[in-house]
Amino acid sequence: MAAILAFAGSNSSTSINFRLVKLTVSMVQGHDVQVLNMTGYPFPMFSEDDEKQKGYSNSLVELKDEIAKSNGLILSVNEHNGNPSAYFKNVLDWLSRIDIKFLEGTKVLLMSTSGGKRGAMGSLGVVEKMLPRFGAEIVATFSLPSFYDNFSDEEILDKALKEEHQKALQTFLDSLN
Repeated sequence: MAAILAFAGSNSSTSINFRLVKLTVSMVQGHDVQVLNMTGYPFPMFSEDDEKQKGYSNSLVELKDEIAKSNGLILSVNEHNGNPSAYFKNVLDWLSRIDIKFLEGTKVLLMSTSGGKRGAMGSLGVVEKMLPRFGAEIVATFSLPSFYDNFSDEEILDKALKEEHQKALQTFLDSLN
């Protein structure tokens, strides 16, 4: 049984990426899954001055420790103007200051969604290239376009997208064995 940590790269209380994460983890069986709602993780914008004066917050250290205890990570990233949100980039900046290889040995299912037809593919592509710098192994990706047309709380509505999502999840789970 693997330990899996799951969260969205968004701190929005109405995050559609968090909804995709919750659907995904509902399909996982036989593993210890912990879901984090990032609205409970407020971090100041990274600056070297804050780092020197205040150090690292308890929330940041706890997040880093939860990641370190995990064998796998289910992550869905949102997109702002074709890139990851400032919030998610900021989280990565802080975590990498504690330990540049904070994702060492962590297998990742990387997902994204948006209301648009590209499904936050710009953000997914940026994060897919970024996470290996911190030691992550991206084992599968999935992007859900047109969230409001293709998603309900119980399932992905489009048959082909649903199958693609299930295949990505299975590839991720197989990598943990």
